[in-house]
Amino acid sequence: MLRIRPPPRWVVRAAYASALSATVGFIPLHAVWALGVPLWADKVKFREWYAVGGGPYLFVLSGLALLTGILALSLVRPWGLMFPSWTPFLAGWRVPRRTLAATAFTVSAFLLLYTIWAAAQTIKDFNDDGIFSPWTAVYGIPQFLVWGIGLAIAAHSYRRRTSPGH
Repeated sequence: MLRIRPPPRWVVRAAYASALSATVGFIPLHAVWALGVPLWADKVKFREWYAVGGGPYLFVLSGLALLTGILALSLVRPWGLMFPSWTPFLAGWRVPRRTLAATAFTVSAFLLLYTIWAAAQTIKDFNDDGIFSPWTAVYGIPQFLVWGIGLAIAAHSYRRRTSPGH
């Protein structure tokens, strides 16, 4: 039996905020676009972009968002320490802590770098004509910050709580 102290309440909140940002914040709008609805987009440019694979791309992104939401929760829930009974072949095995923490830190870094890129792209799109309204970034950039920072906080806590000697 693993004896790991639980995460502080504020870390749990950060992880849940990250998971909600990934799922409730990201997926609905991207699912609308994935289904071909040009909401807050230039209709002509959207149709061209969609025709060359925009839909499948957005479905994949939404799936990855769901996985990162699960990742964030795994850092503060018991199933981030020991695989639960319903997981085939892995039930009862200890979750590889370094792999889980490294994955979370990597995803968090990617999200935060993407946020910087999106902010720069938004400035460009206010001066040009992009596919999507630059106002979607007003919604998206804070969401990505919550997602990435919350994930980093949860990963840092997880790494400290699960490291040998703690």
